[in-house]
Amino acid sequence: MAKTDLTKNLLARFDKLKTGRQNWETHWQEVADYMQPRKADVTKTRSRGDKRTELIFDSSPIQAVELLAASLHGMLTNPSTPWFTLRYKNQDFQNDDEAKLWLEGVTDVMYTAFNRSNFQQEIFELYHDLITFGTAAMFIEEDQEDLLKFSTRHINEIFITENNKGRIDTVFRKFKITARAAVQQFGTAVSQDISKQADKDPYNDIEILHAVYPRDDFDPSKRDQKNMPFESVYIEYKNGNELSVSGFKEFPFVVPRYLKASHEIYGRSPAMTALPDVKMLNEMSKTTIKAAQKQVDPPLLVPDDGFLLPVRTVPGGLNFYRSGTRDRIEPLNIGANNPLGLNMEQQRRDAIRAVFYVNQLMMQQGPQMTATEVIQRNEEKMRLLGPVLGRLQSELLKPLIDRCFAILFRNNHFVQAPEFLSGQDVEIEYVSPLAKAQKSTELSSITRAIEILGSLANVAPVFDYVNFDALVKHVADLVGVPQKILKLQSQVNAEREAKQEQAAQMQQMQQLQQVAKAGGDVAPLAKVLPEEARAIANAEAE
Repeated sequence: MAKTDLTKNLLARFDKLKTGRQNWETHWQEVADYMQPRKADVTKTRSRGDKRTELIFDSSPIQAVELLAASLHGMLTNPSTPWFTLRYKNQDFQNDDEAKLWLEGVTDVMYTAFNRSNFQQEIFELYHDLITFGTAAMFIEEDQEDLLKFSTRHINEIFITENNKGRIDTVFRKFKITARAAVQQFGTAVSQDISKQADKDPYNDIEILHAVYPRDDFDPSKRDQKNMPFESVYIEYKNGNELSVSGFKEFPFVVPRYLKASHEIYGRSPAMTALPDVKMLNEMSKTTIKAAQKQVDPPLLVPDDGFLLPVRTVPGGLNFYRSGTRDRIEPLNIGANNPLGLNMEQQRRDAIRAVFYVNQLMMQQGPQMTATEVIQRNEEKMRLLGPVLGRLQSELLKPLIDRCFAILFRNNHFVQAPEFLSGQDVEIEYVSPLAKAQKSTELSSITRAIEILGSLANVAPVFDYVNFDALVKHVADLVGVPQKILKLQSQVNAEREAKQEQAAQMQQMQQLQQVAKAGGDVAPLAKVLPEEARAIANAEAE
């Protein structure tokens, strides 16, 4: 099939993106060789299932990568604790109990969809790529059974570019699938060559190019796939045959970057920072292993005469020499017990651990830490991971939640919102353990302020300045208390009115009792009391 103008344009754009990525590929390959060998096939051709750890003599860098990935997973998207909520941009609705309850119901539906899908395993894979390569990519699509489907793509498949705001809005993905799978996915749109391969050699791999980018001209009033904000095109890479043209209402890729220079598109990772120390550590470990081998099985000093047979170094080996000679077989002293090499290795390990925040992320050994020490360690962790968290919130969590919310909303998985909430904008609030730790400073300040005011309450009415209703709600938000646990404001007001009424009745009853004991007339006071209170008052009068 002949190439269309669309496919020609996309292939030309892809060639430019491919050229701009070449320098990164060598870097990614080297980083993966030492710190994520299972994905060390960026520039190298690897067979499935082959051994990929031939360059590694010390596994501590791999362990550091695993620890940081697991820590980010636990601190940002922990499956056992809430890590985001929704709130209204309009401040008036943030304090409305009915509105907050509806948003909590929406959030619960989203958590259910995340838990039903493959989100947790794919997001964990994304953290690995992010820490190793500095750039990661996840594809989010609808699924009829699980509602949502997530796919973390290998970095060697992804080619990206930014818009004028520095946001990733274009992704080209070059990947391989079997001829059989291509026919199943694209049907009769495949070329005759692939159709023949599907019959003769169905498991032969073919290259597919998938391009997703903003559509310049579309009619938002139309709802067909060719009138959506983002265009999606599948192409046979070899011959440029157009397989499919469709679109997305939201950008389906999430492409976070760990750190990024202002003049670069792809991100940089802690693994890249640690790479010199990692390579040096491996060379040191290799030398140490050789030294240990020489120490355990040292070279031997053998006299050049007097021995009848070749030297035997096997266990129990017998070596004969002429009687009367003083020559012996002796080991060669190679100085293998020098501690300098081991000390230098430990220095490199410490440097690698510092890059991946190992000491801050792992619990300290020793006596149990006090509450103050725990707070200090959390604050230190926040200072170190704070800049990274900001970028991950804007490039990972926000587009991820927005995309999933839109998919579930279009498929009517949410309860109908109250009428007064129609047209109200919703924003995301992060309540992950890492986000909560960032708010701990504000919570500590509030606690300290209450303690100071409490010490002054005996000499001045300082608590008159505190809105305790607002304080309770704000503290509950800081610590992530669900709205359904708190009472509605209307319920609280009704209970307060009932308590005030009850207190007033009790006061009037006390007055009646005092009058009755003094022998006075209780009839005027008893008229304003309820029937039960009157009976008590009359009994006291008699």
